[in-house]
Amino acid sequence: MVKKEEEKKEEVKVEKEEEEFESRLLDLTRTARMTAGGRRFRFRAVFVTGNKKGSVGVGVAKGNDVPQAIEKAQKQAEKNLISVPIVNGTIPHQVEAKSGAARVLLKPQRRGRGLVAGGTVRIICELVGIQDISSKLLGRTKNKLNNARATISAFKKLKS
Repeated sequence: MVKKEEEKKEEVKVEKEEEEFESRLLDLTRTARMTAGGRRFRFRAVFVTGNKKGSVGVGVAKGNDVPQAIEKAQKQAEKNLISVPIVNGTIPHQVEAKSGAARVLLKPQRRGRGLVAGGTVRIICELVGIQDISSKLLGRTKNKLNNARATISAFKKLKS
């Protein structure tokens, strides 16, 4: 009887650890291909997952309907987790990265300055757990997927 209760407690702890990751849908677009019978539509989802303690991942997937695309993208984001070094709520040093036409510049800020970032970079920084950072999207593209990939590659360049 006591062993069964202990096993249940352990199962609950495992579930809580998995739930600590927070996820956000970054982008959802409808894509099309032309066939002889007309256009065939699919959906592309871009998903970001993070635990607010230094881990974040971006997942991209396509599906025939929206829920399928979102589910596949969420699984991809969980597979592609990276760890980001965080020092006093900010990044250790300035870094710049590029992905496609997107270029992003990330600068550390002093405590209390807040997240000075827009759109995609802000969402990713919130999910990583960074409180103070300044960012600038240097590329002219508004493509959220490329901006997210550039931000992730900038985080990969960081050295603690």
